[in-house]
Amino acid sequence: MALSSISITVNGEAKEVEATTTGVELFADDKDIIAVRLNGELRDLCTPLSDGDAVEPVAIDSEDGLGIMRHSATHVMAQAVQELFPNVKLGVGPIIKDGFYYDFQVDEPFTPDDLKAIEKHMQRIVKSAQSFRRRVVTEEEALKEEADQPFKIELIEDKEAHLDPSTATEVSGKELSFYDNVDRDGNTVWKDLCRGPHLPNTRFIKAFKIERSAAAYWRGSEKNPTMQRIYGTAWATKEDLKAYQTRLEEAAKRDHRKLGAEMDLFSFPEEIGPGLAVFHPKGAAVINAMEDYSREMHRKHHYSFVQTPHITKGGLYETSGHLHWYKDGMYPPMHLDEEYDADGNITKPGADYYLKPMNCPMHNLIFKSRQRSYRELPLRLFEFGTVYRYEKSGEVHGLTRVRGLTQDDSHIYCTREQMKDELTSLLTFVLNLLKDFGLSDFYLELSTKDPHKYVGSDEIWEEATRTLREVAEASHLDLVADPGGAAFYGPKIDIKVKDAIGRTWQCSTVQVDFNMPERFELTYRTEDNTEERPWMLHRAIFGSIERFLGILIEHYAGALPLWLAPVQVAVLPLADRHNEAAHELAKQLKAAGGRIEVYDQNEPMRVKIAKAQSQKIPYMVVLGDKEIENGTVSVRERHEGDLGAWPVEQLVEKLREAAL
Repeated sequence: MALSSISITVNGEAKEVEATTTGVELFADDKDIIAVRLNGELRDLCTPLSDGDAVEPVAIDSEDGLGIMRHSATHVMAQAVQELFPNVKLGVGPIIKDGFYYDFQVDEPFTPDDLKAIEKHMQRIVKSAQSFRRRVVTEEEALKEEADQPFKIELIEDKEAHLDPSTATEVSGKELSFYDNVDRDGNTVWKDLCRGPHLPNTRFIKAFKIERSAAAYWRGSEKNPTMQRIYGTAWATKEDLKAYQTRLEEAAKRDHRKLGAEMDLFSFPEEIGPGLAVFHPKGAAVINAMEDYSREMHRKHHYSFVQTPHITKGGLYETSGHLHWYKDGMYPPMHLDEEYDADGNITKPGADYYLKPMNCPMHNLIFKSRQRSYRELPLRLFEFGTVYRYEKSGEVHGLTRVRGLTQDDSHIYCTREQMKDELTSLLTFVLNLLKDFGLSDFYLELSTKDPHKYVGSDEIWEEATRTLREVAEASHLDLVADPGGAAFYGPKIDIKVKDAIGRTWQCSTVQVDFNMPERFELTYRTEDNTEERPWMLHRAIFGSIERFLGILIEHYAGALPLWLAPVQVAVLPLADRHNEAAHELAKQLKAAGGRIEVYDQNEPMRVKIAKAQSQKIPYMVVLGDKEIENGTVSVRERHEGDLGAWPVEQLVEKLREAAL
């Protein structure tokens, strides 16, 4: 006999409700509730409830709610595209940070006018209040319904086996389902293969915008067909959309690629290749300041500096396991060292050499170069090591995604007993150094074991994870869980940094490694003369010099602090007769460790000031008859403006402090 009522919990509170109740009835009084979390899983608001269910409401302005709304917007966009371009073939439409996209195969790329037409058509669909209705189908039924959509057929047949879970929005491992868009008269006007969930209807899409289109490979592989990807964004309110657009405008002003060119810091010559930066004198000056400071801090914390080559035999990466895991992201091998006799026969076989994609295997060889004692531990090895990774051309992005990158790489070898203290020290060191660079808004992310992909015993994973968690919690920073997000060789803490406009960047990592000491057979002699495996910790603060510089440029909008600025002082002679004194002053300031430029062009002072201001130079000093006579300079600060007359020694002292 069917139940007339069921027992459920709503936000942890027990309730008795009619058996036919759904989230629609439960939350009828709150129009911002657009879905439910049912027994921990996001579901449509209209999903039938069962006895014993745990139900939580999902508001449209929550993280989950925004995700559902944005994915619903992808359906509206795909419907608009298919109604305007009937021959289009549909790909996938996942959500991304702050928005969504959908991939289409079309005969011709979308034009700006096409995008305007698509957005206008989307507005009509939204206003028509079409309902999203889920329908479960068999594989046979799904294949029949998608007979003219080859990409959907591929997804159905693959069961998304090869899709990144973050973009796997079309099918579920449990069952196949369609979402029908149903008009007010009950007619299905459009449909898409999708696992959901979705909004109750299109009117909940309050504020959206089509942003751009770009070419993309189907499923991210260059071997697959080229698609046209349309990007969009959607927000809970028009005010939120406006705020987002304002943030984008601010981000565009801060774009490190734009500022890097304007400030003459770096470039990417076509003759060298994508993702391979050359740093001009001013850019190299910033990098030198970053590295010098970092080296000094590492000295104070008892690190040993090492240096390793840029290429190595492939066997090293077979030992480490990287060749298996990273081969697709490595440059092709160079086959070298073959020797031949007079007849051209091989007398000595050659070997494959690789540009190194990481430094850790070489550091392991340094540790292994001789017998180590417990008295040497912890052994902290540090290197600014340049590595090379084959990023796809479409993924290369300024300094933040490059093919040649210099890691501030550290590997710490310690005993099991030393691990907690070492992790505590590491985290403190990392956070303090980031603060020194002006980044002070952090949170931590703890990545734990993927139960299907790991090496080492459950015992050491539990110990390492527990220790990392204790260290993270002791920092009193927010700690976010990343279940299953660890690499196969150990758990880690990632330090997430927020910049001046609220964007989050991944910078530093502290990683435990159970794999490398085993694969390289690393040992040390204990106090009782037995051999033990060391524990190995990976640590990077900048992540890479290139990426960190890009982050700093955007964080400061190019106006780097005095100690980091590529040019610290611009000396502006008032007239040609003051040029000699200006260059003498520059020598004095350079002797104090300053990075100085003299603007001795025959130009009006306002032009010189404007040029220096555009270069984000911290101090501009004007030198005329009066200043020369009095042994002073007229000082302008880039933000505060005129600071009046300073004795030259005051400026010299300011530069000495910055050099420290």
